[in-house]
Amino acid sequence: MTVDPQGPVLVEGPVEVVRDDGTVARSDRFMVAVCTCRRTRTPPWCDTSHRRRTKEGEPGRPRDDCEDTP
Repeated sequence: MTVDPQGPVLVEGPVEVVRDDGTVARSDRFMVAVCTCRRTRTPPWCDTSHRRRTKEGEPGRPRDDCEDTP
């Protein structure tokens, strides 16, 4: 497992993730990116949504982090 402070947690696969509701998400890929910022549209897997966010006052510039801002 590799933790990237600027992005997802990378886990060597295959991987099974047990969700809060008890369901299991499975991936047979050799490397899986697990979302930690909760912006993904494909939970629990990262879809790079954290990259599309911009900082206030800087339109169009990709964010460097997964920090939530209002």
